[in-house]
Amino acid sequence: MEIMKEALAKTCAEMKKEGYNYLNALTAVDYGDHLEAVYILYNTDKKVGTVINVKLPAENPEISTISHLYAGAVWYEREMQEMFGIKITGVDLARMLLEEWNGADYPLRKKFIWGKEYNKKE
Repeated sequence: MEIMKEALAKTCAEMKKEGYNYLNALTAVDYGDHLEAVYILYNTDKKVGTVINVKLPAENPEISTISHLYAGAVWYEREMQEMFGIKITGVDLARMLLEEWNGADYPLRKKFIWGKEYNKKE
């Protein structure tokens, strides 16, 4: 299902009440003109899953955390922030994967140029 970013926390809270008690995956996709955050929730009792897509602008993408609903989301959100440049609001995410990264581009974005020399923090 595709939802607006403003409805993310409410939608995930409703899904959790309906038994979707496991965050199976959380990632992003770069389509060039926009990004999409993809949440895969799973109901372990009924053994069914659902996918939630949130469309974000390519420039200055921002979305709120769901780590208060699914504790494991913080790791995925950190990856989205570091690798795609999606700002996650409502939680303080320290760098983990790219501690010395000082590049302006993000490695999993289409505009990233592989092989380009990026400066490390001084």
